[in-house]
Amino acid sequence: MNDREVAEYLLANPDFFVEHAELLTTLRLGNPHGKAAVSLQERQMEMLRDKNKHLERRLSELLRYGHENDSISAKFGRWTTRVIAERDPHALPRTIAQGLCDVFEVPQAALRVWDIADAYTQSDFARHTGEEVRLFANSLATPYCGANTGFEAAQWLDASPFGVAAPGTAGAARAESVVLVALRDPHTEPQANAFGLLVLGSPDPRRFHDGMATDFLTQIGALASAALTRLLPH
Repeated sequence: MNDREVAEYLLANPDFFVEHAELLTTLRLGNPHGKAAVSLQERQMEMLRDKNKHLERRLSELLRYGHENDSISAKFGRWTTRVIAERDPHALPRTIAQGLCDVFEVPQAALRVWDIADAYTQSDFARHTGEEVRLFANSLATPYCGANTGFEAAQWLDASPFGVAAPGTAGAARAESVVLVALRDPHTEPQANAFGLLVLGSPDPRRFHDGMATDFLTQIGALASAALTRLLPH
């Protein structure tokens, strides 16, 4: 019999080792770890231990992700409270950006809005935004996370107009990784034109990367958009 036929026979006769239990202690198997040969039972136990270790590592990862999500949820709640509590429409954009720096420890944040009511057009957050940036914002169906490849909007982080930084960080440090979130009126279609763009930046090229989850960033963009509709024409 060849190997395949032996395997097929054992699969077809699951009671074989029940009827021939003495073989379990006499069969000797090669040890993949380079030790002396072991019995079939010992090899099974070793395989079970390896499987348990893998499951333990997986469980540990899931618990860590759960704790991280709990922490992010708590921070999102604190930031949301700040945004809702801001009564001055002129101060709202800075509250949104500064709150992200303070609560989420984001090194740099900035935003600009356009096509807003005349009462706000002279504000820093409403300074001229190029057509290229507006077209890019319109194209963003989900937040962009990744390397700063020279985005025009990333220049808002350097200083003014309307760039803020987390306490203790250098606001003028070049952002090596960025997040770009389009701001859209929640009363319009999901793919409607954006009326603004939120930018987060970090000098750490690994802080924001293309493999990171964007669920909370999407929620941040949705809430910021809803709050900023107060600046839009009625």
